[in-house]
Amino acid sequence: MLTRRQLRVKVMQCIYAITQTKDDSLEKQEKFLRVSIENTYTLYLLMLCLLREIHAMALHRLQMDSKKYLASDTDEFPDKEKFVHNKLLLQLVENPSLDEELKRRKIRGWYLNEDYVRIIFKEILKHDLYLTYMKKNGRSFGEDKNLVIDLFREVIAPNEKLYEFFEDDKLTWVDDIPLVNTFIVKQLQAVKEDSPQRYFLPRLLKDEEDMDFARKLLSKTLLQNKALEEEIQGKTPNWDKDRIAEIDAILLKMAICELLNFPSIPERVSINEYLEIAKEYSTPKSSIFINGILDKLVKEYKAEGKLKKSGRGLL
Repeated sequence: MLTRRQLRVKVMQCIYAITQTKDDSLEKQEKFLRVSIENTYTLYLLMLCLLREIHAMALHRLQMDSKKYLASDTDEFPDKEKFVHNKLLLQLVENPSLDEELKRRKIRGWYLNEDYVRIIFKEILKHDLYLTYMKKNGRSFGEDKNLVIDLFREVIAPNEKLYEFFEDDKLTWVDDIPLVNTFIVKQLQAVKEDSPQRYFLPRLLKDEEDMDFARKLLSKTLLQNKALEEEIQGKTPNWDKDRIAEIDAILLKMAICELLNFPSIPERVSINEYLEIAKEYSTPKSSIFINGILDKLVKEYKAEGKLKKSGRGLL
């Protein structure tokens, strides 16, 4: 679920937190990193829970309408139960494996925040996607899947109230929201009618090596901070720490640390990753500045024999 680039971003966030709080405790930052990574998965599960809660609200509304003597909005639909029988939604609702994971992580879903579910649900009921779906006869898994994907893209993901809720809940979720939303859309696009229950419980990391990579990158960048600053200063004689963007300085240190301490990662891969992160998180000219310094350092390291790369990644 999380790529190496996203792990680099989380390491960057940890180091940035140190510069803001002046707390250089490596133990605390490693804990912050672990929690930040785990919270990404919590956010993913909460978004799945939101779809389940929307279904529950639709089911409750249908039950209430059936008890009314006067006409209701659902009377215009040929199949009032079509949405609550949406096969993709039912894969999430009737999913013991997902229930077990939520229980294990003590995630109670939207129990105390039903107002947000209600806001989303009301938007869905008046949206053309929903109305067109409900007015059409017949049911199919493909149609059901397309509706959920389109509603997620056009109603759920762009909702500002939902974004504000996540932003207030956990600081690191601000950067995780686009990642999780994109991942969920890909999951929904690839799901099949006979997909196993655990399909919606993907691995957070590809393997333990990814977590080791993140921990090592964080610890070595912090422990070698003074030496890394000197490396940067050597390539920028007029370097003023107060004038360079904090994020640029952090990314440069991380990149240099990665070049020198991760022999299996090709230098061009490392450089490209940090340039892309700089484009997203720093100033418009940051990637050019960072690229210039890293290119000089790579040439120097190769000439001095300091850049020792080996492993499958270089084949």
